[in-house]
Amino acid sequence: MKHYGLIGYPLSHSFSKKYFTKKFLAENITDCTYELYPLENLADLPNLLHQTPALCGLNVTIPHKVNVLQYLDWIEHDAKTAGAVNCIRVTSESPLEAAFSGEVGIKGHDFRLEGYNTDIYGFDMSLSPLLTDKHQTALILGDGGAARAVKCVLENKEIPYKCVTRKPVAGNILFSDLTVKDVADNKLIINTTPIGTHPNVNECPPIPYEGVTNDHLLFDLVYNPEQTLFLKKGAKQGAATKNGYEMLVLQAEKAWEIWNSKQKHP
Repeated sequence: MKHYGLIGYPLSHSFSKKYFTKKFLAENITDCTYELYPLENLADLPNLLHQTPALCGLNVTIPHKVNVLQYLDWIEHDAKTAGAVNCIRVTSESPLEAAFSGEVGIKGHDFRLEGYNTDIYGFDMSLSPLLTDKHQTALILGDGGAARAVKCVLENKEIPYKCVTRKPVAGNILFSDLTVKDVADNKLIINTTPIGTHPNVNECPPIPYEGVTNDHLLFDLVYNPEQTLFLKKGAKQGAATKNGYEMLVLQAEKAWEIWNSKQKHP
């Protein structure tokens, strides 16, 4: 039996467990399970790996996407660029291979940990079909872990962006300083904050929505509810809108592909 799962804390609501449980049933995959592993302290990861020898892959969520990098033996290029990992492939490794790997990882183990960021793939594939020549610059609402994948995709597409935050950060714009012109000038606006997530459905990022036009695209990483107040306000101004559900599905399928890949990376 192959085991997969999700690490993070807390894990009260998990898209991943529901998704993979349904996938295994629908595709008659009977030799795999997907479990939740709530790790408040990331230092408990080595114990989890040693105690669960059949573990073949992990998804990683808040608050461990950044700090987990120190435990990995190899990190894929875009994940390294983003500085965040949300997918770990666990493969067997002999002590001799471990000794010559030249990486940090978890010492004294017979497994190898490879890190990926499938959020980058999911966001890219979900966003790309909606982009037009109007979307020359972007505003990213928030600058936390979720924004890292978004930044990586925009940089790969050579779309300049500014982050909007509540607290002062060098180079960012404060929500309190954001003007109608800022919104009007940036036709792509991506919400990476959790504002508006169920049950707080009457909340939205505090931006001047009167600057949104029918040339705008508003993308919300939140998927519950299906249409957040952020997206409703954008749609009311004529903007194209999209939530984060497809991105989650795409990143999950990419993780499954990675976990079942035969390729071994240097």
